[in-house]
Amino acid sequence: MDLLLILTYTAFCVVIFKVFRIPLTKWTVPTAVLGGVVLIGTLIFLMNYNHPYSEVSRSYFVSTPIVPAVSGQVVDVPAQGNRMMEKGDVLFRIDPTPFENRVESLKAQLVSARADLARASELARRNVGNRRDVDIASASVADLQAQLNIARFELDNTTVRAPSRGYVTQVSLRPGVYAVKMPLRPAMVFVPQEDYAYVAWMRQNSQLRLSVGDEAEIAFDGIPGEVFAARVKQVMPVIAEGQVQPSGNLIGFTGSPPPGRVPVVLEVTDPEFEQYRELMPGGAYGQAALYSEHFHHVAIMRKILLRMASWMNYIFPFH
Repeated sequence: MDLLLILTYTAFCVVIFKVFRIPLTKWTVPTAVLGGVVLIGTLIFLMNYNHPYSEVSRSYFVSTPIVPAVSGQVVDVPAQGNRMMEKGDVLFRIDPTPFENRVESLKAQLVSARADLARASELARRNVGNRRDVDIASASVADLQAQLNIARFELDNTTVRAPSRGYVTQVSLRPGVYAVKMPLRPAMVFVPQEDYAYVAWMRQNSQLRLSVGDEAEIAFDGIPGEVFAARVKQVMPVIAEGQVQPSGNLIGFTGSPPPGRVPVVLEVTDPEFEQYRELMPGGAYGQAALYSEHFHHVAIMRKILLRMASWMNYIFPFH
């Protein structure tokens, strides 16, 4: 944006020199250059401090890794990529045969254990048997019932279902694949149907001018020529570069991460954005500007530059 401001001033000076036929002398040219340095420098300082701008903004979405509760061979994959599904719809099925056999085995053992319990109880009632046999038989029945409950749970989970309304994307799972219950190896990626979070990554120099409720605007590279009204919804209280987790290593200067930027969550309030919402993929890239109440009249320059940058997306679609 600073380059746009310099180019605009340069074009303005050229027009002035041409229209008013001002000669190029050792006084006029340095005066124009010095005036540009003072004028542009002042505008840049006021804008950058009071109406901060981020050339790095993005829409974020939550994805849910689908990890089966049991391991087994996949026999069916009804889910289709990027097709909306309701909560409970089948994503894929694991071969239930070993789990069904486990349930039947435990059922048979439970029948035998209950018969033993009934026999021990009857003998104890007649004072022929002892109470210890009844307690052992009761514990055996309870243990087998718990195992049967777990086996039924595992059998039910051979059918993996959608956790909520949403869709799976980039489906590469096929029948014959051995799915495992390991968090490091999800079988699918599920995207819940939720609103995207629009985050502008602001420089830390602008921190004193980041306030919830302030007016903002956002322009997406994928929608050139359009700028949408927004507001500051939240200023994140932490920066990822500063997080510390327990480990065997001490933090040192040589391993210090870069300064990082402040994540500012924006809420797009422009009604015109609704017609583009479905066209914008999760992770869409853009630019954003925030307008504080300080030196508000200078914000018009920031708005003009943001619109110029948005129109440039027609010419430079790739960064």
